[in-house]
Amino acid sequence: MPVNRDLPVRELSDRLAINDLLIRYTRAIDTKDWNLLDTCFLPDADVDYTATGGVAGKYPEVRAWLAKALAPFPITVHYITNSIVKLDGDRATERTLVYNPMVFGKPDGTLHDFTVGATYVDELVWTVDGWRIAKRGEEAGYMQGQLPTALQI
Repeated sequence: MPVNRDLPVRELSDRLAINDLLIRYTRAIDTKDWNLLDTCFLPDADVDYTATGGVAGKYPEVRAWLAKALAPFPITVHYITNSIVKLDGDRATERTLVYNPMVFGKPDGTLHDFTVGATYVDELVWTVDGWRIAKRGEEAGYMQGQLPTALQI
């Protein structure tokens, strides 16, 4: 079956906007910019980070948890790659690999690093403000290194 090289402008636009949304999410998390994070999710989005040791709930509850959970980390880096996006009008699904090195500041002043690999599994919707995450789940991939023993959330 031949591949159509003439993608509609809307499909191209949607794919670029979804990519921008995913990058904005990583920027918000890594800079701890919670107002920027608000531009990534619907206010009533369902978010589930339990596969990698986090919490699940509605976005406002998970946002509050993220602020607390990431506070002791002076450095986090979220690399995203290999996104698979399926568009369906004003809705979309996507799966994106994430590689997440993290550096934890221990109480004695030393640093502890470890890395999490996972897959984001999202349901997205188009709004008047652009694409937003309506539902986010994670599939655990692996952890390189150990969680710091001093980490308590």
